[in-house]
Amino acid sequence: MRLDALFVNGRFATLDPGRPEATRLGVFGGRVAGLDEELDGVTADVVVDLGGARVVPGFNDAHHHLSMRGQQLRQLDLRAGRVSSLEELYAKVSERAAGLPPDAWVRGAGYDQNKLGGQHPTREALDRAAGGRPVWLQHVSAHMGVASTAAFALMGFSRLEDVPEVPGGTVGRDAAGLPDGLLTEQAQDLALRVLRPVPHDDYVEGIALASRVAAAEGLTSFTEPGVGRGLAGNGARDVAAFQEAVRRGLLLQRATLMPGSPNLHEVGPDGFGLDLGIGTGLGDERLRIGPVKLFSDGSLIGRTAAMCCDYQGEPGNRGLLQEEAEALRAFVLRAHASGWQIAAHAIGDHAVEVILDAYEEAQAAHPRPGIRHRIEHCAVTGEAQVARIARLGVVPVPQGRFISELGDGMLAALGPERSRGCYRQRSFLDAGITLPGSSDCPVADGAPLLGIHDLVNQRTASGAPFNPDEALTVTQALRAYTVGSAYAAHEEHRKGTLARGMLADFAVLSDDLLAVPAERIRDLTVLATAVGGVLVHDAAGFAR
Repeated sequence: MRLDALFVNGRFATLDPGRPEATRLGVFGGRVAGLDEELDGVTADVVVDLGGARVVPGFNDAHHHLSMRGQQLRQLDLRAGRVSSLEELYAKVSERAAGLPPDAWVRGAGYDQNKLGGQHPTREALDRAAGGRPVWLQHVSAHMGVASTAAFALMGFSRLEDVPEVPGGTVGRDAAGLPDGLLTEQAQDLALRVLRPVPHDDYVEGIALASRVAAAEGLTSFTEPGVGRGLAGNGARDVAAFQEAVRRGLLLQRATLMPGSPNLHEVGPDGFGLDLGIGTGLGDERLRIGPVKLFSDGSLIGRTAAMCCDYQGEPGNRGLLQEEAEALRAFVLRAHASGWQIAAHAIGDHAVEVILDAYEEAQAAHPRPGIRHRIEHCAVTGEAQVARIARLGVVPVPQGRFISELGDGMLAALGPERSRGCYRQRSFLDAGITLPGSSDCPVADGAPLLGIHDLVNQRTASGAPFNPDEALTVTQALRAYTVGSAYAAHEEHRKGTLARGMLADFAVLSDDLLAVPAERIRDLTVLATAVGGVLVHDAAGFAR
């Protein structure tokens, strides 16, 4: 028998209980044809010697905004480490503006007020820094942003007094009652309706740019939350852009796309979904439609997530739901009855309860075994909620990388007592829940090895312990980023392990992830990445 490829002299951690380790892997038709002695006597068109390198199944990010990542790679980078004060932020805006035409937008993303003295940028300061140009700076959470006066004018508000309040969001106001620039949650639509959609070709090129970076991080699959209309999407042609990226060989990973909830509508007398009745699961191994993405609340570090109790040091602030609880319930019931898997963004414990109520009612009204509705982030939960999530078969999708990048801000927002219920990991596993791995990139760094590092080490950027009782073992963290993420997308039958018949997706690492000291996980690098047995990243030159 002649195979497409043979990878030899490797040390494969397969995550397959029947054969946990292997040194050879054969590929035929993009799938694993066999391992070790199963390959005796076969030949292949391509033979790749891995030089004894360690190999793990390809990383799968269950919540990764690849398209947004691509656009932000083109913008001013305002993340911690690049900007450490408001003065430095304004200086970067000024520097970028100096190289642009007078009417060009200054776009930036990634600032975190928690790391800028607790203060957001202001409209008037941006006016000065940008020389009167339109400015839009998106918060690291993507749940808020700050606009300049010229930006408000382009939104249609030449008179700042005319900027309205927006249901499901807030418009920051100064002492005179005028907008101070800050727009949170649904109020961001005032800016986004001007800035979106990104032109089709630019959107495709952004996908390509982010995909190359992600391939170098070992990412072979991801789920994109919220394409199309809505806060996380771009526009009506988003799916077409991903299709074009696949056709042109620009999208190197396998993608599951979540349409945003505003894209679903009545399709006939008894249907609810996309045009032509398209629903969850349509597509193939490279590009498919996944759950519908629903926003229920906001951001924890932005203190807009809907909580059962006041935020630490902010009496009366419990965040907000982006829609009334009854509207969220009605959407869940309709989408569930029409066959959709649902992925609801819910960060605060109040929002989690609202969504769990809706899921339980929907399942009781229209029983659907194995539906695996999801709660994206599922950030703050009580013990009873963990048990309920397990009982209902819901998949929580928390982000490990938030621990170091956003952890200090989350601890400050919750206080020491309530922080024990923040971004649980081990509690979910102990309850019998299958846990996926995810980053929410570009909210946090998308490199899976960094996410695994944080899941294991549980330390914030300042070095403070985050939630040590929730720490995972390295094996548990690796399984989350492989088997767990495949399960969350109903793809565990073809992804997550390296066994005969599974997709030949894997990452070649610089050292043994399962053996290095925990504090060194973040220092590992990805030497090569294979999707379907084809190297889409090859820093070590294995293919030479």
